Amino acid sequence: MHLSAADTAHVFLSLGLIVVFAHGFGTLFVRLHQPRVVGEILGGLLLGPTVLGALAPDIHAALFIGGRATPWVLGIASHLGLLLLMFSSGAEIRTSFDRSERRVVIAVSAAGTLLPFAAGIAFVQFIDTVSLLGAAADPTAFALILGAAIAVTSIPVISRIMLDLGLIETPFARIVLAAAVLEDILLYFVVAIALGIVGTSHDQLFGLPAILKDFRPDLWAVIYHVAATIGFFAVTLVAGTALVRRTALFRRKEIPKATDIAFQFVFLLSVVAIAMLLGVAPMFGAFVAGIVAGRAGDQSAQARESLKSFSFALFIPIYFASVGLRLNLIHGFDPLFFVAFLGYACVAKAASVFGSARLAGESTRGARNLAVALNARGGPGIVLATIAYEAKIISDSFFVVLVLLSIVTSMLAGAWLGWIVRRKEPLR
Repeated sequence: MHLSAADTAHVFLSLGLIVVFAHGFGTLFVRLHQPRVVGEILGGLLLGPTVLGALAPDIHAALFIGGRATPWVLGIASHLGLLLLMFSSGAEIRTSFDRSERRVVIAVSAAGTLLPFAAGIAFVQFIDTVSLLGAAADPTAFALILGAAIAVTSIPVISRIMLDLGLIETPFARIVLAAAVLEDILLYFVVAIALGIVGTSHDQLFGLPAILKDFRPDLWAVIYHVAATIGFFAVTLVAGTALVRRTALFRRKEIPKATDIAFQFVFLLSVVAIAMLLGVAPMFGAFVAGIVAGRAGDQSAQARESLKSFSFALFIPIYFASVGLRLNLIHGFDPLFFVAFLGYACVAKAASVFGSARLAGESTRGARNLAVALNARGGPGIVLATIAYEAKIISDSFFVVLVLLSIVTSMLAGAWLGWIVRRKEPLR
């Protein structure tokens, strides 16, 4: 597609505004001791239909809807931001923890994932989901997404909160982060399976699922996506780790850093492409690619940090601002339902973590603080909402509910832990 000078200028103006608003409000929220991601979403919200679209609809339409290439370029930049976010999150995965904390970590991870997830599945049975289902109209995929949304914990947000409060080296932080890692790995499996299930009922099939579509009834389709997701994770983790550790680009220190960065980016795209060929969600492929790259050794650590820095400077803020651009708090948003769902989700998650921590021998104080910290859904919760919305599993109104759930719980966790630190009370 040939772009005129006007089309190109339109794209640059729209992208520039999104980056400025995302970074501006992200920096403001950091100074207010709140998660940067909340500010980035707020920047997009101000440019979206809730504010700019309501006050100046013609300007909003001209900036983000008009133009031949603008919606397409913004979509590509947003998707690339999601992949780089998942790659960076995977690269930061550390599953090791002190043996003295192992019992609490395992108990909290198991109960803090399974019980809230079950509570989400149960919630579906007691509500009318007609207005919550997306165009895919798949109740199974919807239930999986709802359960994951209640159970998920944000590794980036809670680690940033711990860092800002000077808690990152404490045993409390080690327990929280180790539990969050184990929880999120399990839940990304669930989300990948939900996306695979929905893809079988639409004209979005690609790769192996498209070839097998005439041979697989619905039940076998679900079994295939479960097996494909688990198999992809296992094979990529083993074979990919062996590959990157033996590849000259990862072992030779004299390789230019720019070449190393390019190699890791190509590795990310290759793993994502293989995942898509197998019918596995691309965001899960990026996450697994990040885990493998993170195990490559110290030689490539500098290149990974450079790729991460560039991603968090440009593409990831565009992704989160794009989430804000999609939010519409004027039409279709039910505040009463949101408050009820927020309370249900927080109680389900907090009660599961608190009870399991106490059974594992944690003090009442420590169990309470763990329950609050692991309630922060942040970036992963927003990612989950976005991909479910794009896959048409959830409706516009429920997309808003899930994004606000992630924002509010992250802010509550930060405020609570900050209050504890200012009072100079022990966390455990």
